[in-house]
Amino acid sequence: MKTDFARAAASYDEAAVLARETGARMAQRLDYTNISPKRVADIGCATGDGIRELQKRYGSAQPLAIDLALPMLRAVRARTPRLLRMAQRGPRLVNADVRALPLAAGSLGLVWSNLMLHWLDDPLPAFREFHRVLEVGGLLSFATFGPDTLKELRAACAKVGAGDTVRAFPDMHDLGDMLVAAGFADPVMDMEMITLTYGSPRPFLADQRHLGVRNALLGQQSWQNWRRVFAAWARQDGRLPASFEIVFGHAWKAAPRQTEDGRAVIRFHPR
Repeated sequence: MKTDFARAAASYDEAAVLARETGARMAQRLDYTNISPKRVADIGCATGDGIRELQKRYGSAQPLAIDLALPMLRAVRARTPRLLRMAQRGPRLVNADVRALPLAAGSLGLVWSNLMLHWLDDPLPAFREFHRVLEVGGLLSFATFGPDTLKELRAACAKVGAGDTVRAFPDMHDLGDMLVAAGFADPVMDMEMITLTYGSPRPFLADQRHLGVRNALLGQQSWQNWRRVFAAWARQDGRLPASFEIVFGHAWKAAPRQTEDGRAVIRFHPR
């Protein structure tokens, strides 16, 4: 799986309609939490919509914008108001792989990750790393693609016998199991379907190219096969629907039940 987020930094914002919508819905879910984190991180931050939302919500928290693509981090800096930069109140930029974060254990109060996890072949190492860097009582909030993403294209591939090369995504039950395996407590998962529509395949393909994910999302087919698939893509009200199953997750880092060497932790509470 190959993404090209570095090259896509300049064109990302014009095509990031879905990411902005899922980010807005993630923010609404934060309305139901009562947290006052000292440090917050947007992991897989792209051009920084998420970290700007977190700065608005938690103005006293230290903000971290983390991404593997350096051009995305430069875009975050460019979109940070000059006065914030001069006052050194802009987000701290961290170039890192989500599976090996250069952060101390227990250093974050909130981890936010919007539409990044599904590009990993296995999200579990990332969940373990999120758990490591969160403080006890810290919150993980994320959105990721579910298995019914682009079901219309999958149906078109099946109809013409082209083979389904669209990337497969885990369902929310598997993600919930991964969260528990990573050590999180009380995971809450829900799903919403968001459908974008296009007049033709060309703007759909352009969006995925501008986001830097076209090949990673759609896989490899011959051009002849793609022509057959796109011809079989069923229209609704004259337009081509592209559905994205969005899995939203919340989970908390609970106090450990045992030490790293396996000894049980027993807590005594005064009466």
